[in-house]
Amino acid sequence: MESRFYSSQANEEENVNEKSLRPKNFSEYIGQSKVVKNIELMVKSSHKRKEAMDHVLLSGPPGLGKTSLAMIISNELGTNLHTITGPALEKKGDLAAILTNLEKGDVLFIDEIHRMNISIEEILYSAMEDFRLDIIIGQGPSARTMEVAIEPFTLIGATTRSGLLSSPLRDRFTAHLHFEFYSPEDLATIIKNNALKFNIQVDEASLLKISTCSRGTPRIANRILKRVRDFAIVEDYECVDKTVVDNSLDLMDIDHLGLDRMDRKIIKVIYEYYGGGPVGIDALCATLGEDRTTIEDVYEPYLLKEGYLIRTPRGREISQKSKNHITS
Repeated sequence: MESRFYSSQANEEENVNEKSLRPKNFSEYIGQSKVVKNIELMVKSSHKRKEAMDHVLLSGPPGLGKTSLAMIISNELGTNLHTITGPALEKKGDLAAILTNLEKGDVLFIDEIHRMNISIEEILYSAMEDFRLDIIIGQGPSARTMEVAIEPFTLIGATTRSGLLSSPLRDRFTAHLHFEFYSPEDLATIIKNNALKFNIQVDEASLLKISTCSRGTPRIANRILKRVRDFAIVEDYECVDKTVVDNSLDLMDIDHLGLDRMDRKIIKVIYEYYGGGPVGIDALCATLGEDRTTIEDVYEPYLLKEGYLIRTPRGREISQKSKNHITS
């Protein structure tokens, strides 16, 4: 089995860094039980039918394991994995070239699929339903359409904002599966497993501390674990304890509630500049110096879930919980 990547340099570097920590099969995948059960059923059905697995749309905040699950699906199906991001598809020919090179049963994983241009997206309609490409040859009155057959494949789309997908594309996915933030218990299990891969010992109190400061996100948990590992190695700690974790979190500017510098900045700006809100998202982004997509996709979901931020028809407000935190 071959894994092929058509990704940006940044994504390639992330793939290299995370490769050793990614689960290899369903039994290693922790959390998201409903999602995993659905996928396992679809994989088993695909094997019995001897046909390509149905198309799947994975949605949810970044860092929750959508890419890892796509890799597991490819491994379990015994097929090639082709990976690309939506913004990397600049021309129709880019997607057409990938689709015509797919082998029977291959998995095409498109990350950030909601950022794909609508004109490029239209190529997927016939490809997903009928496994063919409709190519227009020529221009004007002499233009004609040529059909090109492609091998049956499985499209896995990953998105942080499923509402931005057009209805025609969204409706062509057989399964819509949403990822939730992880519980501290599941995160502690992930951290414990990955600590073994790093050949470091972490006591139970430290596992719980890291998990509660990871914003319900495995990617952040792994990031903290790597910094903890570095600190333990440099300071010659045989076992990671609370001291190591506290010092590492302090270096990363993460407080005891798991809020990082930008989380606190968002809360503080709304509190100090806008009297606690409400404030429009554009005004907030201008004050913070951050783009809207980053705020809405990366920071807001967790702050909303934990009750630090409130979205109203008039804009964003901070809760009493936030006020208590920044004034304590």
